[in-house]
Amino acid sequence: MSNFLSADSPSNSSSSPSTNDRGEAAAISACSADRTNPNSPTNATESDSLRLVETAFLASTASLIWLVNYYFPLGPLLRVFFPVPIALVYLRWGNRAAWMSALVSGLLLSVLMGPTRSILYVMPFGIMGVALGGLWRRKASWSFSISVGALIGTIGFFFRFWLLSALVGQDLWVYVTAQVTEMVEWVFVKLGWLSVPSLSAIGAIAAGMILVNNIIYLFVVHLVALLLLDRLGNPIPRPPNWVQVLIDYEE
Repeated sequence: MSNFLSADSPSNSSSSPSTNDRGEAAAISACSADRTNPNSPTNATESDSLRLVETAFLASTASLIWLVNYYFPLGPLLRVFFPVPIALVYLRWGNRAAWMSALVSGLLLSVLMGPTRSILYVMPFGIMGVALGGLWRRKASWSFSISVGALIGTIGFFFRFWLLSALVGQDLWVYVTAQVTEMVEWVFVKLGWLSVPSLSAIGAIAAGMILVNNIIYLFVVHLVALLLLDRLGNPIPRPPNWVQVLIDYEE
């Protein structure tokens, strides 16, 4: 009997559950060591750092474009890029990062150029960039995003006139209405009309011209963003078919 038990003991010990469990645990730990958890604290820290760096970089880019255009104006060449960096922040990192980028741009311009000129950037171009980024991220149509951007630009134009008039101590809108009156009178003379438009009609015509100018500006901004942001990997909604035919755009 003792010989029988001693003969079976090696086989029993070799197949014991504790030895197998240890081997399986070692294999599992080796496999898990090769895996990276995407929700680990290290990856979260890297994502926050990347968001901070990109937000600061694009905010400084927007400020630099405004600064260069102010001291070395190149016509409409740089103006079309004013809201694009802020919109790109929204496309990449969302609403909070876009507002922070607009605020940082305003603070940086306030240090470099003074509070007045920084406010003239934030309103309307900083707010316009946030609005355009939100609409582009939600795949809004071009007609809707251009309308919203043009409305913000028109409000910003009147805000600029109000602020400058308050600083100068004169109503600068009078000069705008005088220029529009001369133009309207010239058109009326060419058409053979003898009537003279009222002051309210002149104001409505001036406001309409400002709105049309902003619509054209936002359309060009959309074209620039379409060609630029596609190459950066953050595309905006596709333009209407007639626009694609007009610019011969191929996706």
